[in-house]
Amino acid sequence: MSSTSFQWGPLLEGGPLFVGILNLTPDSFSDGGRYLDPSAALAQARHLVAAGARMLDLGAESTRPGSAVVDAATEWGRLEPALAALQEALPGIPLSLDTRHAAVAAKGLDAGIAVINDVAGLADPAMLELAAGSACGLIAMRSRRQDEGFLMPPYDDPAPKDASPAIAELIEVRDRLRAADISDQRLLLDPGFGFGTTFAEDLALWNALPQLPEALAWPADRICIGISRKRFLAVRAGTPLPPDQRDALTAAAHAEATGWGYRVFRTHAIR
Repeated sequence: MSSTSFQWGPLLEGGPLFVGILNLTPDSFSDGGRYLDPSAALAQARHLVAAGARMLDLGAESTRPGSAVVDAATEWGRLEPALAALQEALPGIPLSLDTRHAAVAAKGLDAGIAVINDVAGLADPAMLELAAGSACGLIAMRSRRQDEGFLMPPYDDPAPKDASPAIAELIEVRDRLRAADISDQRLLLDPGFGFGTTFAEDLALWNALPQLPEALAWPADRICIGISRKRFLAVRAGTPLPPDQRDALTAAAHAEATGWGYRVFRTHAIR
């Protein structure tokens, strides 16, 4: 492993950083099952890179509402063949590993992964210890857990909400990594749209984005916006479009966030 810590700075030069999502799962909410075969995964990776992705994010455990927990061995079994194919075919594209299992993250780092993307915000002490002892980049997301999975309240709960609880949770993630002596320069924070939030909470959090960097004392260009194909976009637009038909809504949301200074977008498609 390199002794030089990963830095996001070079990737943030030259326009927005689109991180292309590659789901290696049978049950992801948007495109589950399409890219389980390594050849299909490679074809989609090439498509994303041609469209403008400068990093790819591989995930082999779905975190959609109601998804089943996947053990580390199953997760790595899905990841390993695709990872090898991508590294051979696209050696200049850094890879991010979307996992909340420290054992999977460790294997990924040994295999050359550049970034760990943890939707659980490195709440697992083993994951935090691994991150602190490595030189990799990190994406840490705010989320709400329930047992081994994620809390998923009824999304259409009409009760009005504000963004303060979610922002406090994101500050907790930031402070947990700082307490582990992890450099801010290695880290992107992710507000976690849809992870334990209702539409009213997601809307409040989205509307708070212009003020979020000040609230976090954290620069906008090191906040990762993961809004791609989320139901928030369809509900906000008042349309019942299914996930794979929400790319225009996603692109419009990215443009909106870009106007507020955000530069990193984790996305299924790039327009």
